[in-house]
Amino acid sequence: MPVVINFVRTQWRAFTNTHPLLRGCITYGVLWPTSSLIQQTMEGKNLRTYDYMRALRFGIFGSLYVAPSLYGWVKLTSAMWPQMSLRIGLVKAAIEQLSYGPFACASFFAGMSLLEGKTMQEAVQEVEKKFFPTFKVGICIWPILQTINFSMVPERNRLVFTSICSLMWTTFLAFMKMMDMQEDEALKTNTEVTPHKNDEIIRGKPYLPM
Repeated sequence: MPVVINFVRTQWRAFTNTHPLLRGCITYGVLWPTSSLIQQTMEGKNLRTYDYMRALRFGIFGSLYVAPSLYGWVKLTSAMWPQMSLRIGLVKAAIEQLSYGPFACASFFAGMSLLEGKTMQEAVQEVEKKFFPTFKVGICIWPILQTINFSMVPERNRLVFTSICSLMWTTFLAFMKMMDMQEDEALKTNTEVTPHKNDEIIRGKPYLPM
């Protein structure tokens, strides 16, 4: 059995070293839905009540959009600044927060909204509402992580390092993404409970405003 495990491990390592983009897609395809399930667990859900379609949307977006776009960004910055040093790491981290960071944050809310079946206008409205609160948190966290990533981690492992760091960050994104859904559910509940003026008139009762 140990021989088989070592063989599989060796083959997997060789495969992922040869295909770093595919490795990133697989990694994000696992971590992003996992983050969604973590966030849902924090909501009080369990195996019976998880919204697996929500987790699937996170997996699709993470593996087919985030991983390729992040891979392209890492390749670009590595070509522009191939050296590995603290100074270069700081430069890359600063540039990322001014370019890729805002793009990734906005595209997350827009892309996930479209995957939910919302219109483009609704997606834009969600970006306008949630972009700055989310970006302000990210700008306090990611420069530190990316400085470590760009200055100490070999290029072939940077996407994996970033994906591991993003597990908790994506859990936070899942929380931000679901804020409107929770508010809508609360509003729907209040609407169903609160009697409407016309309903009172139809039943022949005087309408008393709350």
